[in-house]
Amino acid sequence: MNITDRTKVKRIPKRGHYDLETIYSILDDEFVCHIGFVHHGSPVVIPTLYGRKDNYLLIHGASTSRMLGELNKELDICLTVTLTDGLVLARSGFHHSANYRSVVVFGKAQLIEDKAEKEAALKAVSDHIIAGRWEEVRPTKDNELKATHVFKIPIDEASAKIRTGGPADDKEDYELDIWAGVVPIKKVYQTPIPDPLNKEGVEMSESVKRFVEVNKNF
Repeated sequence: MNITDRTKVKRIPKRGHYDLETIYSILDDEFVCHIGFVHHGSPVVIPTLYGRKDNYLLIHGASTSRMLGELNKELDICLTVTLTDGLVLARSGFHHSANYRSVVVFGKAQLIEDKAEKEAALKAVSDHIIAGRWEEVRPTKDNELKATHVFKIPIDEASAKIRTGGPADDKEDYELDIWAGVVPIKKVYQTPIPDPLNKEGVEMSESVKRFVEVNKNF
């Protein structure tokens, strides 16, 4: 990954990471991103679901979406993903912080128009969230595909920034009778709640069972 003026981490540079392995690992641990762009001269930031396939991030939505309409103009965008791993509580308010893993991606979104590539991209987004779910649901209808825009964003100009560890207080503050430490944060997936309109006898699908088993923490 080439370091550019836009991706170079300037505040605490030692926390910056530019290798694809680190960037991919963060992107693969989340499925919600925020996309920043300029709309009618004003900055706008929109949250949306995403998937990753190889060196591309994939997003989709209604063709009438304001954001997707702007992305189709091939304007510059900034896409961010953040995972918060802990609250860092120091002996002074100034040194409080958070442990986190984040990725910033710059570039232009490319509209996917080929039908087969479009369906493959939608499957990739679905698999990114719950692997195997795509094969369990009904096939996508042509009118649904037509009403949906799918974009791919190359991960060519990107960087990660990571903070780990405990608080970093001023030397003299370590003598204070003040508790300091880290409160870990973990995403919790709870027991799935069935739709009350499920047909009688319909059991939880295998993809959801696997997802629950892998992420079991309830």
